[in-house]
Amino acid sequence: MAKDPVSQPYSEEIARFLEGTANFSDIVFGFMEESSESTGGNLCDCEEDDNEDVEENKAFWEAQEKLLQATIGRTSSFESKLRQAVKYSLEEIKFAGSKCSCRTPVAGGCRTCMRKEISVRLQNVGFNCVVCKSKWKSSSEIPAGNHTYLEVVEKSKKGDVIRVVIELNFRAEFEMARANEEYNRLVNRLPEVFVGKTERLKAVIKIMCAAAKKCMKEKKMHIAPWRKHKYMQAKWLGGYHRSTAETTPLIMMPVVSYAYADRQPKPKAAASMLTFDLMENFGGLHCGATAAVEVL
Repeated sequence: MAKDPVSQPYSEEIARFLEGTANFSDIVFGFMEESSESTGGNLCDCEEDDNEDVEENKAFWEAQEKLLQATIGRTSSFESKLRQAVKYSLEEIKFAGSKCSCRTPVAGGCRTCMRKEISVRLQNVGFNCVVCKSKWKSSSEIPAGNHTYLEVVEKSKKGDVIRVVIELNFRAEFEMARANEEYNRLVNRLPEVFVGKTERLKAVIKIMCAAAKKCMKEKKMHIAPWRKHKYMQAKWLGGYHRSTAETTPLIMMPVVSYAYADRQPKPKAAASMLTFDLMENFGGLHCGATAAVEVL
């Protein structure tokens, strides 16, 4: 039984060559040209894919920046009032000069004593401010950890509890050593001092964690577990313990009377970000070389 001939590419050209009706160059260069056209098409597809990736990445970062601006640009009357009180507290602490009361004092003051002092000053002007410490156990996704921050609780007219978080080192919490330019641009838009409702904080965390994940993906690196969304949420939105600071200032010498209640601030356009120079005396409390503290 005769076997069917095995189909091979360019069999007709080879037959023509053997019959003398085609030369070797026709066969070889004809194959190369066709191969080149095929390869060129693949290269073109790759270039199109690359262009699509670039456009997709650009659209992502633009969207994240708009979302972040919209989120940190919102504010409520209570947040604005508290933000002003935090601003005045920091200004008066700067004027008085900070002094660490820890067992091992830190030159220029420490963040722990700063939190206590701000809590005291806010209590003195009627805010229910406490020091909070969150703590969480390790899981298959994130390691164990803890975090300390300030919290102010207020009841709305409807009787709902409004929880506002004050984070004195907010921007540094999102900084990454190997971040790309787009992620760093988002970080630079964050305030140094955050004052905002938990709902607003939750939205900022979601935006920044999505950006961190995208950044690491673009750099073909794994995201660190302490940069994951679940870990960052645990810092301010997980289980925590509240502790009330002393009712009289302990760490500032001399003590400056707090006159916020008697002050009448000049009318300003509504804004959720306030920038003022406070780093001259608080060098030990800040990570980085920024010359101003922004309060959100």
